[in-house]
Amino acid sequence: MTFKTSSLNSLPLLAGLLAGGLTQAQTAPAVAPPASRPSSLGWQACQAIKGNDAGQLACYQQWAQSQLPANTPPASITTAPADPATGQPETPILLLPALNTDAPDGKPIGCRNTQYSELSRFWELQRGTDCDTFSIRGYRPISLALALTNGSNTPQVDEAVRNAGFKPQTLKNAETKIQLSVRTKVAKGLLKSGDADESDQDSLWFGYTQQSYWQLFTPGESRPFRTTDHEPEVIYIYPHQVALPGGWQYRLSGLGLVHQSNGQSNLLSRSWNRVYLMGALEKTLGPESSLRVQGRVWDRLRESSGNDDNPGIENFIGRAELNATWQINKANTLGVTLRHSLHSQARGSTRIDWLMAPAASPTYTGLRYHVQLFSGYGDSLLDYNRRRNVLSLGLSLVDW
Repeated sequence: MTFKTSSLNSLPLLAGLLAGGLTQAQTAPAVAPPASRPSSLGWQACQAIKGNDAGQLACYQQWAQSQLPANTPPASITTAPADPATGQPETPILLLPALNTDAPDGKPIGCRNTQYSELSRFWELQRGTDCDTFSIRGYRPISLALALTNGSNTPQVDEAVRNAGFKPQTLKNAETKIQLSVRTKVAKGLLKSGDADESDQDSLWFGYTQQSYWQLFTPGESRPFRTTDHEPEVIYIYPHQVALPGGWQYRLSGLGLVHQSNGQSNLLSRSWNRVYLMGALEKTLGPESSLRVQGRVWDRLRESSGNDDNPGIENFIGRAELNATWQINKANTLGVTLRHSLHSQARGSTRIDWLMAPAASPTYTGLRYHVQLFSGYGDSLLDYNRRRNVLSLGLSLVDW
C-alpha cells in the first residue's frame, strides 16, 4: 500500500517532532530506520514506529530530506538563549530551509521570486525565474480608464452612404479607454540554457494587446466603440548579464514581429506590419527600487500602394521607441515612453505613466491606480495622423 501526502502540510509536524526530540536524539544511540524507504511510504511509516524515539526521528529526517527540491540548503540548528525571568533553559531549535514556493506541492515560484531582478522575472531570463511554457501572464497593463482628449478623427464614409442620408456621428471628447494585454511563453532554452538557477535561458513568446475607445457618454449614438486596435506579436528574447558602468547591467536583446490592425475594411481600415529589434538594461537601487531602460527600433514591412491603408504611418507614429521606468518602491512606478520618426520632419509622441498601488494592498495584488498623459501621434490607429493630447485616469492590472 502506498501513502501520499503534501510535503508542506507535513513540515509543521516534522519541525515539532525535531525540536522536541533533538536533545534525546543527541544522546540516544543511533537506530536505523525501518527497512521500508520512508520517501516512498510517506511520513505515516515513521509515525507507525512506536517505542523508539530515536528511530522515529531518523525516519522523519530521511523522509523530509527526500521531499526537498533539488539544491535546497540543509536544515541548521541554533539555540534559543535561556530566559532567567521565566526559568526557561536553553532550547535547541531546528531551522528548516526556506522553500520558495507558491503552492503546497513545493513547486518553485519562478517568475515571482523576488530574489531576482524585475527584468529577469518579467521575461524569465534565468532558470530560477522560469514559470514554464503556456502559462498566461500579463504583458502591458490591463486597464479601464476615463480618457479626456482634445478631439479625434471622424470615421469617413463614401459618397453613396452620404447620399443615402447618413449623418456623421456626434462624438464626445470624453471616452472610456479599455486595454487588454496578455502573453505566454511558447518555448524556452532554444539557444541558451544551464542547470543552475542563475543560468541564462532564452525564450520565445506570443503576445496580444487590444485597445478600445468606447463612446460611453453618447447615448444618442448608441454608445459605440469608436475604434478598437488589435496587436498580436511574436517575440524572441535572448538574455545577457553584462556589467556596465554605474552599476547598470545589460540584460536582454530581442527580435519581434508585430501586426497591428483596427479590424475594419475599406475607408476605415488601418493596419501595418513591422519587425523590430530591442534591448534592455537595468540598475538596482535598493531592495524594492530599480531603474529600467528599454529601446526598440523597427522597420515597416512594405505593402503595395493599393493595399496600403495608412501610407507614411511610420512618419507619424515613429520608427524608434525608448522607455524608462523608475520603480520607486513596491507601491509606485513612474514611466516615460518616447517615440520618434527619425525623419527630417520630426514627429512621434511622449507618454508618461504613474502607477500607484492602493494603500491597503501595495504588495500582494497587481491592482494599480493609473494616471497616463499622452501627447503626439499614434495613440490609436484611426488617429495615427492626428496630433492628440489624452489624459487617462483609471485602474490597471499589472503583470500578475
